[in-house]
Amino acid sequence: MDFTPHTDADVDRMLGALGLRHPDDLFAHIPSRLRAAPDPGLPAPLSEPEVMTHIAGMGARVASNLICFAGGGVYDHHLPPVVRSLTLRPEFVTSYTPYQSEVAQGVLQALWEYQSMIAEITGLPVANASLYDGSSSGIEAVNLAVAETGRSAVWVSRGVDPRTREILHTFGNARDIEIVEHPLLGGRTVWAHDAAPPPAAVVFSQPNYLGVIEDYTEPVRLAHELGALAVAAFDPMLLGVLRSPGDAGCDIAFAEGQPLGNPMSFGGPILGVFATSKPLMRRIPGRLVGRTIDVAGRTAYTLTLRTREQDIRREKASSNICTNQSLNAIAAAIHLAWLGPQGLAEVGRQSVAKAHYLAGALTGVPGVTMPLTAPFGREFPILLDADADGVVTAMAERGFLAGIPLGADYPEFPGGLLIAVTERRTRAQLDGYAEALGEVMRHG
Repeated sequence: MDFTPHTDADVDRMLGALGLRHPDDLFAHIPSRLRAAPDPGLPAPLSEPEVMTHIAGMGARVASNLICFAGGGVYDHHLPPVVRSLTLRPEFVTSYTPYQSEVAQGVLQALWEYQSMIAEITGLPVANASLYDGSSSGIEAVNLAVAETGRSAVWVSRGVDPRTREILHTFGNARDIEIVEHPLLGGRTVWAHDAAPPPAAVVFSQPNYLGVIEDYTEPVRLAHELGALAVAAFDPMLLGVLRSPGDAGCDIAFAEGQPLGNPMSFGGPILGVFATSKPLMRRIPGRLVGRTIDVAGRTAYTLTLRTREQDIRREKASSNICTNQSLNAIAAAIHLAWLGPQGLAEVGRQSVAKAHYLAGALTGVPGVTMPLTAPFGREFPILLDADADGVVTAMAERGFLAGIPLGADYPEFPGGLLIAVTERRTRAQLDGYAEALGEVMRHG
């Protein structure tokens, strides 16, 4: 966003309106011991071009300029310039909660388009206007399932993102919901059919955190046999090449929406994607935009079915979340519209093909083994005969963000490294990664 400086006259007018003499008076209520901060050691003042040049030089030395092979939910996909150009239009950037639909038709239509596209790619008929992030979407899926079934246990695959599982345990502890984790064998979930107590939801990830393609059939069938909801976390960039959650019979699908139109930005801001079957429509958390016809016969958009929001009828709500990530969702809608079905499929095909190419190249690197033989998408683990954190540091010195060490989250993979590949990676980068890893493994 452009920066508009205040003139001295502007400052004097503001201070006069507040009855103050100096800008320092704005901070007079803060104790002096807190205001007496040590000298931060900043350089002498610079002009705007000098500042930009300085920052660009600093950026050339940080990890954000490494060639990214890390994933785990946040991915280095190509963002078409049209996404930023349209998303930063003032009517989107400055929009507030569109409760007054008569003055917010543009934002409401953009969110309705986002919902429609999410419904189409997930194969589920209803999607909300986004949530905070993938993990909050997972929590809301569990929240909905518990409210719908009246049960207080949830079965969760260990293939679900470790951060989401951690948050589910914290959330469950606060609400007396038992989170029952089911293990992985060969990278795929082993569902214990006789586990107790009976679940409100069976939660799994497709693909899972290790990149392995799970079998949709078993968790969906198991959930429905037990009277539970089948809940799938999904990768939106692979829905052009994988079966959709709705087509597989899932009741709820959620995802981290960062790959859709949003930069990595060191982890945020991002958005949560959430879609359900039609019978669950009145329990959807957050906002839902509907399309109708006004009294003049014109197409109109408005927030609808808002009994679930805390500001309307709290006694009937299954969640108290009542906001969303509108700007990020609009960016996702623009990206999906730009890609179209063929583009989304092409991103998935290229990502998967390049991931398999790199995996094949790494099999010839001494000290590197492939721990799994199950089919995978655009992410896969390797095992190193070395400390994974040390390898990541050494690879960064060679220009690569090598991946995510797995040992802390999956002790069964000591020396494990999770590698992600997107359509942005070139063959030269893939070959360069394999060559650099070989050099690191040879010299330690």
